Amino acid sequence: MSKKSKSALSEQEGVSSSEITNPNAVKSIKSKRKLSLDTNALTSAILKGDITALSRAITLIESKNLKHLAQANDIITACLPHANKSVRIGITGVPGVGKSTFIEAFGAYLTEHGKRVAVLAIDPSSSVTKGSILGDKTRMERLVKNENAFIRPSASGESLGGVARKTRETITLCEAAGFDVILIETVGVGQSETTVHSMVDFFLLLKLAGAGDELQGIKRGIIEMADAIAINKAEEDNLKQAKLARDEFKRALHLYPEKASQWQPRVTLCSALEETGIDTIWNLIQEYLEKTKANKYFDKKRQEQNKFWLLQTIEDQLKASFFNRPEIKKALKTQLELIEANKTTPFAAADLLLGLGKATD
Repeated sequence: MSKKSKSALSEQEGVSSSEITNPNAVKSIKSKRKLSLDTNALTSAILKGDITALSRAITLIESKNLKHLAQANDIITACLPHANKSVRIGITGVPGVGKSTFIEAFGAYLTEHGKRVAVLAIDPSSSVTKGSILGDKTRMERLVKNENAFIRPSASGESLGGVARKTRETITLCEAAGFDVILIETVGVGQSETTVHSMVDFFLLLKLAGAGDELQGIKRGIIEMADAIAINKAEEDNLKQAKLARDEFKRALHLYPEKASQWQPRVTLCSALEETGIDTIWNLIQEYLEKTKANKYFDKKRQEQNKFWLLQTIEDQLKASFFNRPEIKKALKTQLELIEANKTTPFAAADLLLGLGKATD
């Protein structure tokens, strides 16, 4: 072999750093390393609008670790006096209606008009694997780069209606961090609407023209909860059908009694893809807020929601406390095996477990 030939073991020149690396991302990673997990430090950073601190606090809220839960409760308590200053908007619709595209267009419109927007997107969890895709940041590529927007995808887990277990507390933290508008996207499978309705000021229902779900929507009762219905994807080739759907829903709304808010729900057209009709929807929301604040319904609804949250939190805590007891875990396993062997019934097993719980109180 020639002396000039290179050995296979010789050291090669390394690859230079990528020029496409986002410098802001690097700064964010470095700041995360430096950020203290101390409760006071996190709270102080959240109140200054620090997104990294907000994300970490939400992670603590979503954790099932009891130590994290205690710290999360302290952070929420400290942030509570700085909350309740935003507009909370629930957005729902069947899969494929274009919720993510609409939210991105709507969020971009709001930030252009001086608003800070937080998006709490709930992804459905698999009932088999318990996994969740959490792809909302991928779908909202433009909004995720907006410095006045914050997107937090959360797995729905096993909570009622597919709504993330700690969405209510997350709203409080986002408000304390200075976000003016909170957008909450539901799973859109017809089960989560009631729960989301209990935590928002305005409930927007997205519909498609010609999807054959006009009567289904009426039967499911979602229209009764909606403060406005937007027929999405009203582009030129679909405009005629969209207008027909709008007229159908307008007639349907007259079948319902007057709302306690004294607000007559509206039906409008929009195209999230072409970003048309977005301003009309925001104007409707502002008109609704003006009316409900004037007749005191806005404050009354917030108070009723707080009562609901109290009862729901007690229920969640009792459930978690019950199933985390070692004796209950052991007895539950035994009862499940007996049910599988047809040696007991679910009702008898439940009575036994509840009795055991009372005996250990």
